Amino acid sequence: MALQNIGASNKDDAFYRYKMPKMVTKIEGRGNGIKTNVVNMVEIAKALGRPASYTTKYFGNELGAQSKFDEKTGISLVNGAHETAKLAGLLENFIKKYVQCYGCGNPETEILISKTQMISLKCAACGFVSDVDMRDKLTTFVLKNPPEQKKGSKDKKAMRRAEKERMKEGEAADEEQRKMKKETGKKKGSSTSSKDASKGTSTKKKSNGSDSDHSPAHSQAGENDHTTADDEDDDDVLWQTDTSMAAAKQRIQEQLSSVTVDMVMLSTNEEKPNHGRKSPAHENGSGAADIQVRLVDEIKGYLKKGSSPAQLKSFLGSLSGTSQEVMTALFTALFEGVEKGFAKEVTKKKNYIAAATQDDGSQIFLLNAIESFCRKASPEAVKEVAVVVKVLYDNDVLEEETILEWYNKGQTDGNRNSIAWKNVKPFVEWLQNAESESEEE
Repeated sequence: MALQNIGASNKDDAFYRYKMPKMVTKIEGRGNGIKTNVVNMVEIAKALGRPASYTTKYFGNELGAQSKFDEKTGISLVNGAHETAKLAGLLENFIKKYVQCYGCGNPETEILISKTQMISLKCAACGFVSDVDMRDKLTTFVLKNPPEQKKGSKDKKAMRRAEKERMKEGEAADEEQRKMKKETGKKKGSSTSSKDASKGTSTKKKSNGSDSDHSPAHSQAGENDHTTADDEDDDDVLWQTDTSMAAAKQRIQEQLSSVTVDMVMLSTNEEKPNHGRKSPAHENGSGAADIQVRLVDEIKGYLKKGSSPAQLKSFLGSLSGTSQEVMTALFTALFEGVEKGFAKEVTKKKNYIAAATQDDGSQIFLLNAIESFCRKASPEAVKEVAVVVKVLYDNDVLEEETILEWYNKGQTDGNRNSIAWKNVKPFVEWLQNAESESEEE
């Protein structure tokens, strides 16, 4: 049976994973008893995750004709002779209203009916809850014939078991590494002590009882000559250099003139470069917040000039700041003040984000910038963070492996209760579930 992508907007995507059978109809009867039989309605409804009675009833409502679905035989009938293309168009409208998520467009949704008899769709991918228009005629039928609630699937249970096993394996590996480090440390310590002991013995023989250690605990009364022992043990002494600024300044002052000292100390006050980009000094005592404000202002000024996304990358490379600081500033400059409609704004400006995430490791910086943005954003914007991540994932700006790595690291770093992680969790679970399904296939 021929298959097609679910949703007209995805019809040209060869890699779209959600598919349904193409509609097949058959005209039956004649005269006043003529009817249109949707032959494969059961298969279509199963692919959409909706009861076949819903789609059949929707056709009847929209066409102003009687419709009937027989649960026992699986036959779907609509009174009158109707073309397949017309019914297919009505099915597309049904998918938009009762199947696809209003936030991300994913068809993997579940119908929920509240205590106040309101119908909504909960997306398994982004967690977005879409409110269905209760003025539609089909809502009355849905309230009278609610869908069966899905029970916990085997895939989710298997995924949870696999996650627990991975956690246990990870803990066991960490414990083994700690043991190996301890054993290595003990071996080094024993080898060092044995060398010291052997050298100490030879020293005693050569110096006729003189000790090389300068500490009072090892000094012996009546010893007058330590020179030989000291010279022999110089190789075992670990010399350490004081790298503090005060010590560095003192050493420079001993070697250079006063004018040269000022020049050298000025250069040492600058931080080391990060990823080929100059890191800003804390000018006039300004902190990280001041750096962010400055970077945001610079990026906003650049964007106001109407520069293209292709030119953005070179501009960002010229800014004074670390890669993470620049990415966070870019995301803030693009979406500062956005409330409801956060995902739509990201969709509009995705080309700017894509231009800034071409280097290795930049995707992690972007995800960290999103998490940082959520700490200051409005609750309406934070609710859409899963949709935002999915939009960037669908447009190949973010990769699945990077998203899972970022999320898992956030869990281990104690960000489990962070508002960003809570809202993005449904999308991550959807990614993991999709991965397990693909492995089974």
